[in-house]
Amino acid sequence: MAILNNRLTAEQYEQNFSDIHPPFESREAALVEANRCLFCYDAPCTKSCPTSINVPKFIKQISTDNLKGSAYTILDANIMGGGCSKVCPVEKLCEGSCVYNLLHEPPIPIAKLQRYATEKAIAQKWPLFSRKPSTGRTVAVVGAGPAGLSCAHALSREGVDVTIYEKEPKGGGLMTYGIAAYKVTPAFCQEEVNYITSLGGIEIRYGQELGQNVSLTELRAQYDAVYLGIGVGVARQLEIPGEDLFGVEDAIRFIYDIREKGYPSVPVGDKVAVIGLGMTAIDAATQAKRLGAKEVTIVYRRTQAEMPSTDVELDLAKLDGCRINWLAAPKEIKGEHGRVTQLVCSVMEMGVPDTSGRRSPVDTGETFTLDVDMVIKAAGQVPFEELVSRNQLANWKGKITINDHCATNMPGVFAGGDCVNGGKEVVDAVQAGKDGARAILEHLAKSERAKE
Repeated sequence: MAILNNRLTAEQYEQNFSDIHPPFESREAALVEANRCLFCYDAPCTKSCPTSINVPKFIKQISTDNLKGSAYTILDANIMGGGCSKVCPVEKLCEGSCVYNLLHEPPIPIAKLQRYATEKAIAQKWPLFSRKPSTGRTVAVVGAGPAGLSCAHALSREGVDVTIYEKEPKGGGLMTYGIAAYKVTPAFCQEEVNYITSLGGIEIRYGQELGQNVSLTELRAQYDAVYLGIGVGVARQLEIPGEDLFGVEDAIRFIYDIREKGYPSVPVGDKVAVIGLGMTAIDAATQAKRLGAKEVTIVYRRTQAEMPSTDVELDLAKLDGCRINWLAAPKEIKGEHGRVTQLVCSVMEMGVPDTSGRRSPVDTGETFTLDVDMVIKAAGQVPFEELVSRNQLANWKGKITINDHCATNMPGVFAGGDCVNGGKEVVDAVQAGKDGARAILEHLAKSERAKE
């Protein structure tokens, strides 16, 4: 068994990684679905959206052919509403809250309608937003991911000049580098970043990493405020023997390479094991299968009831032919001549509930072995604990501590998104960016009053 690549034709790659949620084929198809909406008062779909998009309003605007108005309603609440329409777990958010579920009928396809309203706006850079005259105040944003871009856009609209420091060569963060290519393409991610920055007053400096090319001390001295949206990105290690064998990969790096290098350039095994069952694990498993792996087995130490991914994501993996080993935990990775050959797993069982009611898996002492030539670790990510500690930022196990105003323990430094919450959805990061911008504007106004 060996790690292989370039095993499929260009046509097969294109088919395997084509859009799994294609847009409406026509205006008429969109109008049919928009006209199904009941336009609920105090709509549960809006309540379940972390960015509080007025869903009935934007759907009503679609139904009346006011596409620009609909796009404005969405993007005013969520400037990354285009991308979120493709990657949000809507089944547990807006669509999951749709009243049609109570009637045992298909919910309104909110995400698809949101995509319909925003794609043209982003592609054609509709000037939906205007920027107030520059106030002369400046803010540094670290990280051009969803939180950083959302914060920057909200600040720029109010006339604040923003400079974003991004360590990667492209903006978008998780959207660009950490999500399966069949959900959202790198090209669309670039279009979305371009749309956000087309407002003006936002400069992105790429290849600038906190702690490497730029320091927090420098930023605090040069700008009126600093917003940290550095996310998480350190893969959790399994801490088992054999983790350093050839063929053991981090899921984040695996997905990153697919999006950055292209499908034929990313090696994949014949028999692949994926450790974990979050969204990243599903993305890694399905993409390994679509790259040409013959067998993909997901190993998860709990049961389906505890899995962090949604049923929709799990079904996607199953439809791609991935197998699931429930109540199994990696114990050892074996190899020959430095290459992975086997994954030894412990058989687990769910223990008694603790005081919070949560049950933890317990090792039964039994094991089983999988013959594999590639192991992808997707057991979660951990915050940049060393980085935040080195910068004297108050934190809890690497997660930056903030108060109710998004402020850190350092005056003038604010934070939000995954670096604070440990890793949630893109839409949560967008809202965190909005909250951070609001807090920074209050901070700048307060400092202006203090000068008077």
